Amino acid sequence: METWILITVSAAFLQNIRSVLQKHLNSAMGTTGATFVRFGFGLPFAIAFVAFLAVTMEYPLPQLSFTFAGWVVVAALAQISAQALLIQMFSHRNFTVGTAYSRTEPAQAALFGLVFVGDRVSAATLAAIAISLVGVVLISIARSASGAPALVRSVFSRTAALGLASGAFFGLAAVGYRAASLSLGGPNFIMQAAVTLLAAICLQTLVMLIWMRWRAPGEMTRIRAAWKVSALVGFVGATASFGWFMAMTLQSAAVVKALAQIEMIFTFASTVLIFREHVNRMEIAGCVLIVAGILVLLLA
Repeated sequence: METWILITVSAAFLQNIRSVLQKHLNSAMGTTGATFVRFGFGLPFAIAFVAFLAVTMEYPLPQLSFTFAGWVVVAALAQISAQALLIQMFSHRNFTVGTAYSRTEPAQAALFGLVFVGDRVSAATLAAIAISLVGVVLISIARSASGAPALVRSVFSRTAALGLASGAFFGLAAVGYRAASLSLGGPNFIMQAAVTLLAAICLQTLVMLIWMRWRAPGEMTRIRAAWKVSALVGFVGATASFGWFMAMTLQSAAVVKALAQIEMIFTFASTVLIFREHVNRMEIAGCVLIVAGILVLLLA
């Protein structure tokens, strides 16, 4: 099995754990604070990753460039924008439909990858992305009272636009991180990913601190009160991101993000085993399609 596959599956599993922990944090602080935690508390671990690789593994630090800095800025801000759009959708009545549209990230990453870094994907890969996308959409709308008809009716709605924009920014972020890591040119994909992660998380932490200072100054008090869980979220989140960056250094962002849909399977399992929630037939059908799409992707 190829290295990028193992790394992607591991990163998806860790991201699911982070999501479970952040769900717990949402009861202790606002959405802004819970979003900051993944960056601010992940920063020390990102520093530790680079330090370990440089000192213990004796990997040389890559030489930074304006190209690297430019892609990091684009990717980091795109990721924050995507997250902000998702949060904005929560205020809409049919936000589950918007969330379904946001899951177009792999398809949009394929387009951005072709335009910006020349990544090409095969017809089989595109088919795998499409199959998994249908599965993810089914899971996203499975608990919506309006279901699939609303998804069709909302094509030109504000919520759909927010969802598609969110998916576009997530796709752009993925391609941007891949371009930034590749621009370093060495010494290896591990150090390149670690340095890219550190640069991105530094910028994101700074941006989020400024935003909270301006719009939600009381969040810092709530964050400090929940520092233990926050530190765990930071560690798991930073480790997951490290995995994404390594995988996207080795493979195109679209392919990595297509395989990353396996996270929905982990989420499905968490829903049943941890939160003891019931699942319906549409969710089960969605999981089956995601698995089918992943199998097509791996056999392509």
